[in-house]
Amino acid sequence: MKRIIKCLFALILTAALWSILVFFGTVNGWLHKPFTKSTDPELFTVATKTQIEKEFVRNFAMAIMKEGRVEKQLFHSANKKVDKNTIFQVASFSKFVSTVEIMKLVEMGKINLDTPVSDYLKRWQLPPSEFDHEQVTVRRLLSHTSGLTDGLGYSGFTNCDSIQTTEASLTKVKDTDAGLSGEVKVGIEPNSAWIYSGGGFTLLQLLVEETSGQTFNEFMKINIFQPLNMTSSTYILNDSLEDRLCEFYNSNTTAAPHFYYTSLAATSLYTSLSDLELFFQFFLKGKNGEPIGRGQISPESLKLMRKPHWDMMGASIYGLGTMLYIDIENDDNIFGHDGQSTPPINTAIRINPKTGDGLIILETGHPDLATRIASDWVFIETGKSDTLLFTMLTGKMTNILFIGLISIRILTIGTGIWRRKRKVLPLNN
Repeated sequence: MKRIIKCLFALILTAALWSILVFFGTVNGWLHKPFTKSTDPELFTVATKTQIEKEFVRNFAMAIMKEGRVEKQLFHSANKKVDKNTIFQVASFSKFVSTVEIMKLVEMGKINLDTPVSDYLKRWQLPPSEFDHEQVTVRRLLSHTSGLTDGLGYSGFTNCDSIQTTEASLTKVKDTDAGLSGEVKVGIEPNSAWIYSGGGFTLLQLLVEETSGQTFNEFMKINIFQPLNMTSSTYILNDSLEDRLCEFYNSNTTAAPHFYYTSLAATSLYTSLSDLELFFQFFLKGKNGEPIGRGQISPESLKLMRKPHWDMMGASIYGLGTMLYIDIENDDNIFGHDGQSTPPINTAIRINPKTGDGLIILETGHPDLATRIASDWVFIETGKSDTLLFTMLTGKMTNILFIGLISIRILTIGTGIWRRKRKVLPLNN
């Protein structure tokens, strides 16, 4: 019996050590080979161009930032020319920009991050549930910890006439991604789990309109876009910008329709590479001494956006409307956001607040190329897998873990058989 217990203990210990080793190896990039070895702007751009040619992406725009400056740009197009002023839809990247609008309302004294969102709403309220709606605060909506379980995901409408009102969309989303209920409701205890919620940002969109007395798009235009000279950015496309809108493609390279959204804050931002270069610099001190936030938002509010509000497996993953990719010095993070939708739009921004380095990528026609390139940039910079790269490596990690555990089990059985044979042989002799 003691021998069996010892063998079982050894098996469990070996399996645990193997699991830790595989997890540690994944975090530290042992399972990953980036598409290039250097973040030098020139070398990284050349490697990215090669990667684009391999993967047949249709429209692509990238800026590599060095100490807050635009160091290198790269453009690619299948048909209509793409340049720094081409307009892209950016999918969930919109949430990152929309969060600045919420922080502006906080600084104006119109809302408080820790006040229940219901206190500000008149046009719509969350449906009754068994949970305490007083715990559904602005902060928790921004950090996806409010208890909303919609998991949205919006597919959009092919014409503007089909767009729902904000209130109708919150009640029952018509353009929900496949497999989702389309209901925005509190389904779990607030602050008990991190669940990505597009519906939460549509609720924040309503909050902006109710507390500012302006439309969501107008408030953003007046308070953020115009002061930053982001003249190509809007949540509702107008005629003056439509001629510069890039073409949309499916993964098989065929033309795809342009989709419109009720969920402006969550997924409907239109912008250009040149505007996002300004937005990138907004988080850093300017070369001529311009303050972080450029006088529109305090540096403290912008830093709060990247303060960790949820951890997973010991790693900070999300702040306020902001993805946290990897920890760096002084309790800070490389931060930003990604966007992904169907037909394929993939966008990414990475900002290192310590160095002012980073990159911005906008693309259509490929589901995840922007994210993979941006995550490789973080990997080369830090030597570690960022939040999204770790997720992408999970399948490989699971396979290696499974193969290792099976091998350990086979080795244990084989060792046991060998030991029994050693005991039997002398008796037979």
